[in-house]
Amino acid sequence: MTQTPGPNRAAPAAPSQASSAATGKWVLAASILASSMAFIDGTAVNVALPALQNALHATVGDVQWVVESYALLLASLLLVGGSLGDRFGRRRLFLMGVILFAVASAWCGIAGSATTLIFARGVQGVGAALLLPGSLSLITASFTEEDRGAAIGTWSGLTTMTAAIGPVFGGLLVEHASWRWVFFLNVPIALAAALITIFRVPESRNEKASEHVDYPGAALATIGLGGTTFALIEGPKGPAHAVTAAILGFVCLIAFLIVEHRSKHPMLCLAIFKSRAFTGSNLITLFLYSALGGILFFFPLDLIQVQHYTATEAGAALLPLILIIFALSTWSGRLVVKYGAKWPLTIGPLIVAIGLAGYTIPGNTGSYWTTFFPAVVLLGLGMAISVAPLTTTVMNSVPENEAGVASGVNNAVSRLASLLSVAVFGLVLYLGFSHALDHKLAALHLAPAVRAQVEANRTSLAAVSYPDAKLQGVIYDAFLVGYREILWLASALAAVAALCGFFLLDSTPQKAVKGAAAAG
Repeated sequence: MTQTPGPNRAAPAAPSQASSAATGKWVLAASILASSMAFIDGTAVNVALPALQNALHATVGDVQWVVESYALLLASLLLVGGSLGDRFGRRRLFLMGVILFAVASAWCGIAGSATTLIFARGVQGVGAALLLPGSLSLITASFTEEDRGAAIGTWSGLTTMTAAIGPVFGGLLVEHASWRWVFFLNVPIALAAALITIFRVPESRNEKASEHVDYPGAALATIGLGGTTFALIEGPKGPAHAVTAAILGFVCLIAFLIVEHRSKHPMLCLAIFKSRAFTGSNLITLFLYSALGGILFFFPLDLIQVQHYTATEAGAALLPLILIIFALSTWSGRLVVKYGAKWPLTIGPLIVAIGLAGYTIPGNTGSYWTTFFPAVVLLGLGMAISVAPLTTTVMNSVPENEAGVASGVNNAVSRLASLLSVAVFGLVLYLGFSHALDHKLAALHLAPAVRAQVEANRTSLAAVSYPDAKLQGVIYDAFLVGYREILWLASALAAVAALCGFFLLDSTPQKAVKGAAAAG
């Protein structure tokens, strides 16, 4: 899916005649550096989670919040970030986002507790919500229509490759230095992007943009998503708090829809969902990226804590997935031109569902090449068939002057999908683990002191090591029970995405979208 500015804005003005090719190259360099920083952070942090969990004595819920606090603020403020850039200046908001992301990254690197790290990650999310929409806005404003497609294609290809390198490089840093360097790495990249932006990137804004910013919508979306996420993650710890948060989140989300429906300048224009193709493609995005986002979070935990992979090996385990998507994106982008949206977005998610089901086969032994690699390849093939056609369908489902609306909403849906899936999958994993653990512990007849220790560490799942090999084996087996349950859930979500493609989309050939990005 493309990363584009938020909705409800007129198309950006064409670059002036004075805009030189050299200026465009500097704009492209700054945009790629800043976006890559955010994408590397998003993929590398997952590999660092087991290490920081041990270092900060964090529970699995804490680790979930390390990811969710970032995703929550990014998903909630992404559309507003684009609107602010159009109103106050894209270069200004982009630079603010880069600086804020760098400061928050340094804060993450020096965090001495899980709570501090969670707050710092939230600030990172705010920075990302400012810089990501700005990156493509600046490119769009700095290149002519003839050159814009190639520029966006370059941005897409290079940022995709950095996302692929992120887990491997992050694993090397965790294994040979510290998990803290995964965050410190952002600082020099941000410094380079900021200096280029200050000295080489011209300011631009949309003079026709609305002067109104949907602050109530942004606040209600943030509180609504935050309350729902809190309830799902913290539910096992305290039902009363979880119920209160769930009610608050639900009420705020309903209020958000009402406000957006009545607002003259909504953050989310609900009228766009009248398009059957747009609604269908966003439902596919929701289900497909929910399945993918949850697995990308929990797969490294399984590899490192149960399978005993090193951080580098865990980071490299998903590399075939991203490389397959990158290699096949041009080919798959042509599928909608020949066959329409229906068949690629039915077959692709169906292959994803089969690939995710393949993850349930391995136990806690065996070579990567005979256990996980076949499933990773299937998952990569299914996503490769799905991603580019999904982008094309979203962009072609609305009039050209609403392209910013379409891409902004679709990007927000993909972020929301990952946000909710990590919370839901975490709850399912914990419940499955606890049920299996209770059943298996009954047969061990542990001493009261050992049993009390196990109970105290229950929320850490497989992160805790015990000297008793039999007890440790029980912990691993219980984790795999819960892990397989979330894998089957993810597979079912991908299958639902395939059904949406089959019943909601048609097989009419579509035109290709110029400059459509290949990765979400």
